Amino acid sequence: MADTSRALRHLPSVDKLVDALAAHLARSTGEAPIPRALLVEFARAELQEARRRVGDAGPGAGDERERALLAWIEAGGPLAGALARLTRERGAGLLRAINVSGVVLNTGLGRAPWHPEAVRAAAEVAGGYAVVEVDRWSGERNQRDERVSELLTRLLPCEAALAVNNCAAAVLLALQSLSGGRETLVSRGELVEIGGSFRMPAVMERAGVQLVEVGTTNRTRIGDFEAALGPKSALLLKVHPSNFRIRGFAEEASPKEMAELARQHGLFSAYDLGSGRVDVEGAASLDFLGDEPDLHGALQSGVDVVMFSGDKLLGGPQAGLVVGRAEVVAKLRKNPLYRALRLDKTILAGLERTLELLLAGRADELPARALLQRAAAEIEALARRIAEALSRVPGLEALVLPERSQPGSGSAPDVYLDTFVVALAAQGRSPSRLAAELRALPTPVFARVHEGRVLLDPRTLLAGEEEQLLELLRAHPWTGTGPRP
Repeated sequence: MADTSRALRHLPSVDKLVDALAAHLARSTGEAPIPRALLVEFARAELQEARRRVGDAGPGAGDERERALLAWIEAGGPLAGALARLTRERGAGLLRAINVSGVVLNTGLGRAPWHPEAVRAAAEVAGGYAVVEVDRWSGERNQRDERVSELLTRLLPCEAALAVNNCAAAVLLALQSLSGGRETLVSRGELVEIGGSFRMPAVMERAGVQLVEVGTTNRTRIGDFEAALGPKSALLLKVHPSNFRIRGFAEEASPKEMAELARQHGLFSAYDLGSGRVDVEGAASLDFLGDEPDLHGALQSGVDVVMFSGDKLLGGPQAGLVVGRAEVVAKLRKNPLYRALRLDKTILAGLERTLELLLAGRADELPARALLQRAAAEIEALARRIAEALSRVPGLEALVLPERSQPGSGSAPDVYLDTFVVALAAQGRSPSRLAAELRALPTPVFARVHEGRVLLDPRTLLAGEEEQLLELLRAHPWTGTGPRP
């Protein structure tokens, strides 16, 4: 204890460290002022961490511990640590990032990037008042997603539609509206876990429905559903297992069979389609996505409602869309839960414009679709330009390699897209350290680390981002050990 106290006497006071922080910030230009209370918080946290490290050194290491602490203080360790906390504070929250992971629908990076016209539509309504929940012609109140419903009925073979804030919300609303307090029948092979460890049985429990598991993991026939029907049965639910596939000795009941069985017994049927692939006339084929089901086929099966995402293969903002029979969609809309799950005006504006682009025959302009279809030859040319430029940056090495990437977000999980990557190495840095430094750049750059290499996949670079990426990497000090993120 005495050894520890002696070493800790060398630490600066909180006030002294705060004054050093303030003096450093005063010399910086173009930086937003930081409240002193926040500087105090960072200083205290850094000094507390230093005390913890000294305490963890163990007994009998007094002199060595004191020398190490003194060296750290003389090298400006407390100030550097507090400044690093300040840097993380300034870089926290939602920021524009450059995606070179090659994963187009990257959940961590917001999935589908919006079309520029959808971005402008959202910005326009965000900056002022907007016609959201009122009919401009009659002055009467209406449904805020009325235009979305109208556009979806033009795009798809459905009678009505509604929009909530994501596909999990759409499933929750459908379950609670159609089967609350009663039984929902689902194949055991479709009781999936979606992103963030959310499991279908847990969603069903929260919706207040009683789960009835049907069939086996790998084989479920329509006869299994019929045998499981009982007096409390209300809904037959089909779930597209977006994150995995069952191969080999497998069988599943088709949505058409389930819709017909539900009608015969006066029950509801629903299909959680997930990613929302839509094949649009005049647009490039999405057949390269393999057996990823199409919205037209799902609706033509005859199920009452289909739920899918707006921010995956549809290529728009995050939303959960429900399409199908008018009377069933109306039942969902009357549920008080619908109001709690509804979309705000900016998302609605972006979604409306995305659907208008699809209807106008401009589907291939949507960034997600364009990036998924990007030709390997185009990616190779882009990768070679980037590698050539980075090879001239002191401290960096860049090599072009053939690789494969995936669509992402559970869409077509067994589909691999041919691509070319830039394998990047930096002086004195491990792959994990290099990837961390890329993420810590003024505009975060997200690569992927695979088999001990940092790979930059240009498939996911948007217009204008090639030069921005190069400027960021040229400006960073790669020679020597460099700053730690």
